Amino acid sequence: MNLIHHIAIICSDKNSAMDFYVKKLGFPVVRENYRPEREDWKIDLKLNDETEIELFIMKNHPKRPSPESYGLRHLAFKVDDIELAVKELEAKGIVCEPVRMDEFTGKKATFFKDPDGLPIEIHE
Repeated sequence: MNLIHHIAIICSDKNSAMDFYVKKLGFPVVRENYRPEREDWKIDLKLNDETEIELFIMKNHPKRPSPESYGLRHLAFKVDDIELAVKELEAKGIVCEPVRMDEFTGKKATFFKDPDGLPIEIHE
């Protein structure tokens, strides 16, 4: 068990999720399926050759009380140049927190949020 197969994210709105994850972050769509029995969408995005991001577009689900709640805290993606990544995100209308040094790794990091408030980190 040394590779992540997929990461599943529940989103509230298909259009905003697709705009954010596909158009702004650039993850290509692998599969897009409507599940009528659940009245939701399951959209698979390619993260890399081994890993996908599953978007579940579901309405009327409870909001996450806090990123500090039990369970997944946030997603983190590795970038080569954090300043360049921040400029590219902000040019697409994604607001990033100030870049800071990770006290344990000595690498630069920052956070931004998806349309439903899920924290996403980029880390050098």
